[in-house]
Amino acid sequence: MADNKPEYIKDPLKIEEESFKQIKALTDFTGFNEEQQQIVMRLVHTCGNPDVAQQVRISSGAVAAGIAALQQQAGIFCDVEMVKQGLTKRFLDTEPQCFLNDPDVPDIAKANGETRTMTALQFWDESLAGGIAIIGNAPTALFRLLENIEQGKSPKPALVIGIPVGFIGAAESKDYLWQVHQTLGIECITILGRTGGSALAAGAFNTLVRLQRGLRF
Repeated sequence: MADNKPEYIKDPLKIEEESFKQIKALTDFTGFNEEQQQIVMRLVHTCGNPDVAQQVRISSGAVAAGIAALQQQAGIFCDVEMVKQGLTKRFLDTEPQCFLNDPDVPDIAKANGETRTMTALQFWDESLAGGIAIIGNAPTALFRLLENIEQGKSPKPALVIGIPVGFIGAAESKDYLWQVHQTLGIECITILGRTGGSALAAGAFNTLVRLQRGLRF
């Protein structure tokens, strides 16, 4: 075994304590209130980059809307299974929904010349009204959700956590979410630019679950 193997912390509580101590010291929380800072800290922790805080956007009523939806056991809808699996289900009274693997989705998507994540949204039902939509992978799903809301084809969720990742459409879809959320009457959490992903989207949601239970970092 190499002599230069570093010492490392093994206690999970100490790991979390030290992690968030460093996050608080390294992150600029300007413009975020105390509850929003909890979300920002989780996002920084998830990606390991304090600079991501500069790209985070949280609408003024997002935290309250998310907590209210959880308290009311409103619907929770995910664009991909990776998001769904990342949610802290032991604290949830509502089973999160994801229809990406519905057997009809591939054929419908092929016939329409669109992504499967876009097609899967047509299975999101009326329980989306007042609920939480979590998109952590597919920019096309975020674009489709916003289009459906604009056109009256979809009920309005109370909160959209829109943090898709990638080089094609990710930055544009999140920019558009931030531009139109007030006009559409929805609250939102997003990270501008290409940065995103299922872990970040799930982390934002899980922070709301913690806040609902009075837990803070």
